[in-house]
Amino acid sequence: MDSYNKKYQIIEMYGLFVLDVFCITVSYAIAYLIRFLGMPSHLGLRELMQIYLPFLLICMLNNFFTNEYKHFFQRGYYYELMRVVRYNFVLFVGTGFYIYAFRLELEFSRLLLGYFVVINLVLTYLVRVVFKEVMNRYYKKSRGSDKVIVVTTEQELDTVIDHIEKDAGWSYEVIGLILLDADREGDVIQNIPVIAGRENAIDVARQCAVDVVLIHCPQTESSELEVLIQSFLAMGVVCHNCVDRFGIDMPCSSIGKFVDFPVMTYSMKMTDYRRMMVKRLMDIIGGSIGLLFTAVLTPFVALAIKLDSRGPVFFSQIRIGKNGRRFKMYKFRSMYVDAEERKKELMQQNEVKGLMFKMDNDPRITRVGKFIRKTSIDELPQFWNVVRGDMSLVGTRPPTEDEFEKYNVYYRRRLSITPGLTGMWQVSGRSEIRDFDDVVKLDLKYIDEWSLLQDVKILILTVGVVLFGRGSK
Repeated sequence: MDSYNKKYQIIEMYGLFVLDVFCITVSYAIAYLIRFLGMPSHLGLRELMQIYLPFLLICMLNNFFTNEYKHFFQRGYYYELMRVVRYNFVLFVGTGFYIYAFRLELEFSRLLLGYFVVINLVLTYLVRVVFKEVMNRYYKKSRGSDKVIVVTTEQELDTVIDHIEKDAGWSYEVIGLILLDADREGDVIQNIPVIAGRENAIDVARQCAVDVVLIHCPQTESSELEVLIQSFLAMGVVCHNCVDRFGIDMPCSSIGKFVDFPVMTYSMKMTDYRRMMVKRLMDIIGGSIGLLFTAVLTPFVALAIKLDSRGPVFFSQIRIGKNGRRFKMYKFRSMYVDAEERKKELMQQNEVKGLMFKMDNDPRITRVGKFIRKTSIDELPQFWNVVRGDMSLVGTRPPTEDEFEKYNVYYRRRLSITPGLTGMWQVSGRSEIRDFDDVVKLDLKYIDEWSLLQDVKILILTVGVVLFGRGSK
């Protein structure tokens, strides 16, 4: 299995382990209440932990030696029940051996253990079934799933559709088909729309929310496929090419399976998803702290905004996130309510070369707006976007829809990661940068050299920028 799919192996493994720990904790509590309800219990905290901790240890060892969670989403309900029965039998035997080995039989109720095993068997099975259903039914339609475009031909279409239906992966959603040998744009095949053909494949994909491209075109010239792959890679999109085609003169990142096809995977950079999970944890913690800080300041900022100019306290705008996802970004309003309409009149005064608008002494900014922009207070509501997962604490800045529509494949790669509240552009003196290409270079440098240590460094530098107002205009 290629390293790209390891992301989902990690989700399965850690997600299921957390659920098993939850079930053990709840089952033990319920068993204790049933056993000693209305009765005096001689079991103190030490005696309870003497059994609870071995439960967790046996659970970990069982997963390590038996691969308890392997192929979880491919298992049927009956097979899952048998796995849960076996798992709880191991818990029962292992805990029983531990009790007698350490001579705890006089201190611990065997009836309590019996209640626990029965309750844990039922609860674990129900929780796993619900988890599987939620991920299969709802996750793939959510923002978090990988959005997949399939590039194929009409001749191979039935084969591809059969594989997609057979695999039915919970971790991805096929959002569109590109047919290289037929003009069927607008058709819907097995609930999957045909979004493009040979001539407009890249232009259409560039404007889509897409993370992964699967290419299955065994009869297509290798030179044409190579151009397609290079274009998708330039956008920062992962490409899987079925391995019945070896004539492409490009180094692949790995070989594995996707949608039940053996594929060669091409990617600009392979990601360590364990570090990405740490980054997401940092976002949740940092975003939550930021939201508390925002809640404290909001009444004062709101009063100042209302006294200064008419209009709402908050400003929202559709921005483009990771790999083309649309989301609503929030800020404290720092401009007059007609700012978007007046922008067209001011375009000729744009002081940034390229696909970004910026001008000193922007007449659309209110008096309060100048202060909250200078201090970056206007961006505090974006901590909500960070907690939701639309944005990260550190990343690239999300473009507006009209900017994104003008992107080429080179610019598109700056969206191959989750956009950030701050980034290299912000700590490099953003007021002095007057060329959008320089912004893109900084963003791509951040993407190619990303590390957790770099994120921490950028966050520290951002504090300095905010406190001293450098580059914040």
